[in-house]
Amino acid sequence: MDYPRLVLKSGRDRSARNRHPWIYSGAVKERPAKVGDGAIVAVCDNEGEVLGLGHYAPQSTLICRMFSFGKEQPAIEAAYWEGKLGKALAYRREILDLNANTGFRLVHAEGDSLPGVIIDLYADAASVQLRTVGTAHLTAAIQGFLQKELGVQHLYLRTETKEEGEGKWIIGQEQERTFQENGLSFYVDIATGQKTGFFLDQRDNRALLGSMSKGRRVLNAFSYSGAFSVYAIAGGAASVDSVDISAAAADLATRNIELNFGEQPNHHAIKADAFKFLQEMPADAYDLIILDPPAFTKHISTVQKAARGYKEINLKAMQKIASGGLLFTYSCSQHISADLFRKIVFGAAADAGREVRIVHQMSQAADHPISIYHPEGEYLKGLCLHVS
Repeated sequence: MDYPRLVLKSGRDRSARNRHPWIYSGAVKERPAKVGDGAIVAVCDNEGEVLGLGHYAPQSTLICRMFSFGKEQPAIEAAYWEGKLGKALAYRREILDLNANTGFRLVHAEGDSLPGVIIDLYADAASVQLRTVGTAHLTAAIQGFLQKELGVQHLYLRTETKEEGEGKWIIGQEQERTFQENGLSFYVDIATGQKTGFFLDQRDNRALLGSMSKGRRVLNAFSYSGAFSVYAIAGGAASVDSVDISAAAADLATRNIELNFGEQPNHHAIKADAFKFLQEMPADAYDLIILDPPAFTKHISTVQKAARGYKEINLKAMQKIASGGLLFTYSCSQHISADLFRKIVFGAAADAGREVRIVHQMSQAADHPISIYHPEGEYLKGLCLHVS
């Protein structure tokens, strides 16, 4: 099948040949005529050789997101997308126990060769983000697959036509529901919660923290759902304080603790600004601190300001944590690279004047795969540090 052609300038085809899915408008020599936003186009080099297929976005600097590579131009119909979704599900069944983990990411955009598509599962409910006009055309195929293969009865959809955080139920409806993660239970609010309702990308890191929590006094700053707190108590923590500026988040943390353990006198949910709490808390009050803030930057222009924010919270934690304490610190900002994040934490350690060792380096869970051809997909960076 022949698709409209997007022709690249001479010498600007290297990234596409190396299977990087993003084509920027500056690399384009010739645009297809009379082709609208969201159409499928064949990306070609300057000599006309087809390099792959992608969704066209003529008004965007990121003019095309490629979902297929090579000279073949297959018919892109419902069966094609169902095949991709089937591969994504097969991969999750390989890497996860889906009985103990009824909450997981089924599709992680470029990591699953489906740029612009995010699908998270929470038991019988799905949260779907379709971030481009092209992917919005896949709604019916995705809905059919989820119902047939996974028995989804509730589907919440966010598309590029909606403001961030907005969406609608296209199957079923909102109701309070729980799901399982590593055998623990959590409430999820798909429609109004942060991102798709829950931070599934921290699953493996929470399990690691749980294994290192026994007997420790834990501070979970920027706690949101309190998921790290749940794992800390499951791991035998002596006490856990969950701090979040949102009263709703503080309440959610308490409810998730009680869902798993009943009333817990050694857990306290505190509504407070985490920056101020870290500044004012006494020294040596905690020997395990978790810093998992929301993204401090979503644009390259604000990276320096974000870096100052990350340094500030890490510096305060390192200054105050008890000797021999563990600091679990994260950045989910895509524009903060792993190298830059380590340099920021290095600067905080140097200013704190403490001896700091890297115990573990962390990233997103395996159901948030990173294509080796698309390093930008590695957005979550984490370090477990021993401070003495």
